[in-house]
Amino acid sequence: MSGPLWLTPDDRQDTLPAIPRPRPRRTAAADPMEELADRLRGLLEAAVHPDEIAAILESDGMTDDHIRLTYGRADSFELAEDLYARVPRTYPEPALAPGDPWHVSLLPCLLRGLVFALPGLAYVLAAPFATGAAPIAVLLASALTGWAWNQALAHRAYSWLGLGDRPAAARALLTGAPLGALLGACVALAVSGTDEGGAVAFASAQALYQGAATVLLVLGRERLLLAALAPMSAGAVVALWYDVPGPARVALLAVSPLAVLVLAAAELLRGVGGRVRGPGGPRVLASLPYGVFGLATGVLVLHVALGDVLVEGLTGGIGAAGAAAAPGAVALTLSMGPAEWLLHRFRSGALAGLRASTTPEAFRRATALTLARCLGQYLLVLAALAAASTLLWPQAGGFDGARATGLLLIGTLMWTGLLLQAFGAVVAAASVCGAAALVQTLAVLGGASSLASSAAPGLAAVALAVLVCALLGRATAHRP
Repeated sequence: MSGPLWLTPDDRQDTLPAIPRPRPRRTAAADPMEELADRLRGLLEAAVHPDEIAAILESDGMTDDHIRLTYGRADSFELAEDLYARVPRTYPEPALAPGDPWHVSLLPCLLRGLVFALPGLAYVLAAPFATGAAPIAVLLASALTGWAWNQALAHRAYSWLGLGDRPAAARALLTGAPLGALLGACVALAVSGTDEGGAVAFASAQALYQGAATVLLVLGRERLLLAALAPMSAGAVVALWYDVPGPARVALLAVSPLAVLVLAAAELLRGVGGRVRGPGGPRVLASLPYGVFGLATGVLVLHVALGDVLVEGLTGGIGAAGAAAAPGAVALTLSMGPAEWLLHRFRSGALAGLRASTTPEAFRRATALTLARCLGQYLLVLAALAAASTLLWPQAGGFDGARATGLLLIGTLMWTGLLLQAFGAVVAAASVCGAAALVQTLAVLGGASSLASSAAPGLAAVALAVLVCALLGRATAHRP
């Protein structure tokens, strides 16, 4: 999309001949309402509700004080109602209410949640190959690096897609995904010791998978990704109950990531062709807050999943870590599907509230009720998934009330943060989540219990909920 063409007064007048014009007669001062209606007539004629006009007035920089002094109306909503009544529509009113642009099917969202959760089963297959705390540190450092990098990379690619330039998005992924995999491998190597080559190799393969999976998810190839993960997932489920031989585990760990890598490469090679866009496009630094948000939420998820195990030490290796983290980690990753669907439901409910409200206060109340309803539904889903994971995972233990409370707090933090991201307030979400992750990490390193250390994400969750009500309770935040 191209931007508007701005013309200065000089641009418009230099090419016109000097034509003498009669001196205008002095008349009574024009009606400010008529002048405003004439200036905005095209927008007013197309408005389907006075609240659309209120949003236009607010975006034009009109404050309530200016409206009272200039137009004699109390606020933008009252002025919008007068303008709506003054200027007739230029098209017949529709017989039916306008459709819901935020209606999405639940099934694709659930599919994405499943795709997020299945890679965690790789740790089940890799458990016999890594014992002790050191390999876990290598894997966690590499995973967090990839999480942050690929969040930022996905935002940059989505920005190009939003501009309608799919080849540029593919080129961004083609450059960024290998760099992210290399960075993850380097971090794993830097954290590792001299006798942890197996952990470094596994972490490097994990980094490669993260980059390839990001490519397929951004380009809308979730079904291909799910099919590629099927062999490894099936083998991991079998390994939960039976002793799978080592060579079979290695084969299963290799086949799915290789399939994902081949599929991602094919998608990129097919997508990079096309016209090269000229100068411009999304700024690289604009994706930085998304990376910070990804890193912060990754750290918080690890805290709630592992809890006091981080303090006591992971002497049992991947197996012990997986057993401790399974209920929380599985619940959170699976819940990302319903979370995405509920984000759309919030936007749909906010749109309905915008159409039904006649005052700013009424719209703020409608937004707060919609937020409470959607967030409550998400937390119920998260709690149900955590309970099911605890029952179905044979080795899960210690998922007590403190960890369940922490899980719900992290869920609140993540969902409200994603909601703010969806409305462009990513800096606020990244700042609050980053501060919470830092404080909780320092608390855990200082020996605090999981219940005490959950105070930071609890306060952060309250702060984000307040920010959502303050920022999204304004009509202008919901413009298309």
